[in-house]
Amino acid sequence: MAISVVMPALEMAQETGKLLAWRKKEGEAVKKGEPLLEIETDKAVVEIEAPGDGFLSGITAYEGAVIPVGETIAWLVAAGEKAPALKSIAAPSARATSTPAGERTTSAAAKGAATAATTQTSSQISPKARRLAKELGVDTSGLSGSGPDGTITAEDVQAAAHGKKSGFSSSTASSSTSQTGEALSQIARLMAERMTQSWTTVPHFFLTRDVDCAELMAAHKRLGPAVEKSSSAKLTITDLLIAAVARALAKHPIMNASWTGTGIRQNPEINISLAMAVKDGVVGAVIHKADSAKLGDISTQRRDLTERARANRLRPADISGGTFTISNLGMYQVDAFMAIITPPQAATLAVGTIADRVVPVKGMPAIRPMMTMTLSSDHRVLDGARAAEFLTTLSEAIQKLDGWLGE
Repeated sequence: MAISVVMPALEMAQETGKLLAWRKKEGEAVKKGEPLLEIETDKAVVEIEAPGDGFLSGITAYEGAVIPVGETIAWLVAAGEKAPALKSIAAPSARATSTPAGERTTSAAAKGAATAATTQTSSQISPKARRLAKELGVDTSGLSGSGPDGTITAEDVQAAAHGKKSGFSSSTASSSTSQTGEALSQIARLMAERMTQSWTTVPHFFLTRDVDCAELMAAHKRLGPAVEKSSSAKLTITDLLIAAVARALAKHPIMNASWTGTGIRQNPEINISLAMAVKDGVVGAVIHKADSAKLGDISTQRRDLTERARANRLRPADISGGTFTISNLGMYQVDAFMAIITPPQAATLAVGTIADRVVPVKGMPAIRPMMTMTLSSDHRVLDGARAAEFLTTLSEAIQKLDGWLGE
């Protein structure tokens, strides 16, 4: 029985994916779990594994095509089996159906009439775009969609909202950008869209706390050799922070919750999303069940995720399921910064560099290695007191790591 290969949805808000490359050729044998294709989403470039064994057949999408999630783009068939009938071919510029020459004019006219009729219906706007339009107060009745078959996307709504605020139409802004700006990759473009949406729709508030990192640095020096020997991965300060944050979250489960749009969802797992810089933006690579992971496991996962992110070889599981984000710019000598929350998560921790500062210790001035942490929180899920309690717990964990790590 033929197995369909579809454009996967790696997150709830994803509407389309861009096909970058097929790893197998038409007619080539494929084993379940083998890399089958490479796609680009708003988060990262991701390898998609084969859903079963068979021979690749009936490819309906070529490299560069932007395809709606859930659409079948190929089949895995048994030897001698034929793929189900093809409906269309997704090409880089558009999706076209092969028709006899004598029918092309009639078909094109019918398609044009159908498109004109359906652009006035609610089916031509994606659910995400509809929600965003309601939040931003955008009237979609006059918008022209840039998505597949003229569908109005969240990007179209965002552009219209920007034009409304600035006094220019979205078409004018788009025209101006095309003349003077640089075209963005899908990752960069959609990352900009998501961050704009988060900043304009999520009620952020920020708490800042300085923490003495003498014990953190001592633990790094003390535990590093053993971790490297057992896991062949070099222990980093970020690994220790992931462990400390995850264990602190276990004490404050509301910090690990998500906003669903209508209420708060308690997440059963603590999955730390680590912001990583890549060529076209930032990806959130996820370390699953970090609260129960050993330091060696965290170090190994962080190293592997970093390598795959830099090589554009992330897998769907690598960027899915994050419940809390850490963004560490300490290696860039940044003292402190405020991070934008990644919905539907309720909070993000921004971490600055560790630097010697003069601070009071028992009433006397002393030089201590200090680090500034800034917690961004969603006020729909959290209040100031709960966020402050979490920061206090985290500070204690960082300053007394041995008692928290259990290693």
